[in-house]
Amino acid sequence: MHVVADAEAGPVRAPLSRDRVLRAAVRMADDAGLGALTMRRLAEVLGAEAMSLYYHVANKDEVLDGIADVVAREINEAVDALELRSDGARWKDAVRCRILTARQVLLRHPWAPSVLETRAAMSPEILRYHDRLLGLMRDGGFSYDLGHHALHALGSRALGFSQELFDPGDGAAAPEELAGLAEQLPHLAGMLAEVAHDDPGSTLGWCDDQAEFEFGLDLVLDGLDRLRDR
Repeated sequence: MHVVADAEAGPVRAPLSRDRVLRAAVRMADDAGLGALTMRRLAEVLGAEAMSLYYHVANKDEVLDGIADVVAREINEAVDALELRSDGARWKDAVRCRILTARQVLLRHPWAPSVLETRAAMSPEILRYHDRLLGLMRDGGFSYDLGHHALHALGSRALGFSQELFDPGDGAAAPEELAGLAEQLPHLAGMLAEVAHDDPGSTLGWCDDQAEFEFGLDLVLDGLDRLRDR
């Protein structure tokens, strides 16, 4: 519980604020996952009555909008601290470094991609992030038209995570399940039998580990660089 000292009355609870509520929500999601985040539990963590939260956030959707903005602000603070040359051919290294720095922030908040994907309102911090990213491309000689194509091609990778086509759930398929798939889906079964992700700390989803993320990112950036040269 966050308190301030009072010489006569003893410890006094710090007043609630929107920022304090949202930062507590981020810590809860970090510690126990997004499923643990409820208005009632959030009030308990803050040592407050549940009804008092509604002075600062109207409902859980507003909490989710807010924590998306908190993480996006953290991303902007991290990438804005980078000293990157982006003129000419340097654009690609600058963009790559910026995106991988954003991913490092998301790895501290592995629940964040699912929140960022589902927000109906675009966070001002997310807009600022993309504006700066587009600025690096402009430094490299991109037209606005090519920059528009580039942002679409990068998709969620621009923010540091991959949107997967499907997610089979927790863990890899069991050998007997693969054997049952092999006759009808030989190529997918063969792929799943060989796929291995050995670094869970770099993973934001079933097939979104660091190696897979950088593989896809580099394919897109290399292709965009060839278009820029034309």
